[in-house]
Amino acid sequence: MTHPTDGRILRRRQDAIAAGVGLAILIACGLVARDGTVGVLEQRAFEAINGLTEALSPLMRSAQLLGVLAAGPIVAVVALVLRRRRLAMAAVIVTIGKLLVERVVWQFVERSRPGTTIAGAIVRGDTPTIGLSFVSGHVVLLVGLAWVVLPYLRGAWCMAPWLVVGLVVFARVYLGAHAPLDVLGGFGLGLVVGGIANLIVGVPE
Repeated sequence: MTHPTDGRILRRRQDAIAAGVGLAILIACGLVARDGTVGVLEQRAFEAINGLTEALSPLMRSAQLLGVLAAGPIVAVVALVLRRRRLAMAAVIVTIGKLLVERVVWQFVERSRPGTTIAGAIVRGDTPTIGLSFVSGHVVLLVGLAWVVLPYLRGAWCMAPWLVVGLVVFARVYLGAHAPLDVLGGFGLGLVVGGIANLIVGVPE
């Protein structure tokens, strides 16, 4: 699953590319969402997921917990136990970075939750109906963590972080917490945070 030692440390070009691609995704989504409304195509995509059977609700309500802020410190602690200090540092940087950069985004894009912006939105459980929706903090954090964990994984394990990301993305839209551009913008911002974290601390060769 993991490399036996960190070995030689690299600053990879693909981390810079990931950050650049993520920034482009974030800007593109932000330009569409900045007027605070949800367009017709985005609303249809939202309704296709949000309108699925209620039987999914218990699973999705549990799945979204994977994206809470504690996920970052948990990854850092596990990395320290496995003596992967650079991964632990990267996880901390991602966590702090998430808290900082999402607040910067809020200065430029102010869009409310689907419970306010989308007529007929189904809001499940204790999902908030008020507050800023762009971007999804859950997705920012998980994508950032997925990106910094990836260099330490091999084979089929490389898919595991992205499966978690996909599950939480689906859950946040299904539960009515975010519209599609909110999670897509969060994905882009997560790549920015994860790519920069890897460039700062380096990754194993």
